Amino acid sequence: MPESFFVLSKENLEIAIDEITAIAKMYDRFSKIKIISNLVIIQSKTNWYDISNRASFVKVSGQILRKMSGLFLDENNYEILKNAKTFVCRIINLSSNQFNIPELENSMGDMISKFSHAKVKLENPNITIYLIFTNKENFFGFSKQVKEKSRPKKIKSYPHELDWKLTRVMINLIGLKRGETVCDPFCGAGTTLLEAESMGIHAIGLDFDKKMFETTKDNLKINGYKSKIFNSDFQELVKISEKFDGIVTDLPYGKNTKISEKPEEILKRFISILPKKKKIAIMYKKELGDNLKLNGLKKYQIYRHKSLTRTILIK
Repeated sequence: MPESFFVLSKENLEIAIDEITAIAKMYDRFSKIKIISNLVIIQSKTNWYDISNRASFVKVSGQILRKMSGLFLDENNYEILKNAKTFVCRIINLSSNQFNIPELENSMGDMISKFSHAKVKLENPNITIYLIFTNKENFFGFSKQVKEKSRPKKIKSYPHELDWKLTRVMINLIGLKRGETVCDPFCGAGTTLLEAESMGIHAIGLDFDKKMFETTKDNLKINGYKSKIFNSDFQELVKISEKFDGIVTDLPYGKNTKISEKPEEILKRFISILPKKKKIAIMYKKELGDNLKLNGLKKYQIYRHKSLTRTILIK
């Protein structure tokens, strides 16, 4: 079974590892996962690109060809270059050893050129070849050139709106699949709806604020997305619970919200009406959850600045 590698950002590493694991298991529940610091090795029938394309915190990814005991390669390793016109070599050093990386990359490129007709090209090559060093094992792998998908556009955004990476993380952590439907009952400018649609997931949004409702409609329209949006209070969830598979939301907080009710009361009422047997990911201000002692499958703390830490609760 093919093995893929994923080098993750060390920012919020715990949630990044759990996200990539959840994605792999969603596609193939028999996937095998190995974690070496911020390197994740996944043995799965799913292509590395399909996994990486859904993830938020992947810096580099590709397919592993073999484990290595040193820097020695053989002619069989260069079969990947058979139809490639250009390539580049990259060293990823996750070990405690010190290497002259530019020198190693140049030497590796020279060595590969002797076995292949492909030419070195530093920008946008057909194939990138990787040597990955860790304190435990070394790996030889590659990735093919793929066209990056464009991000969803927004006509208008707001400083305190939900971060798109964390939105995507929450969608992935609860395992929503293409064709399923997510609901955001505090949808704001529509970040959850936009991210879901870009992942092939249908979306429903609720927001009682007329201005935010109109903003979301405009943001959906400019992207050609068909999400349903209602100018309604979050309690509308009770009426439409059969129309979605999961909930992903960021609860309003602070002075910028127009809700007169205290945030802790909103959270308390919101939790009380959550439908059972649904996949749920909620983000809220850490202090609110501490006071209410909320329970879930897992919690993550996301530090934003000295006066604000957000909690992601997976139920």
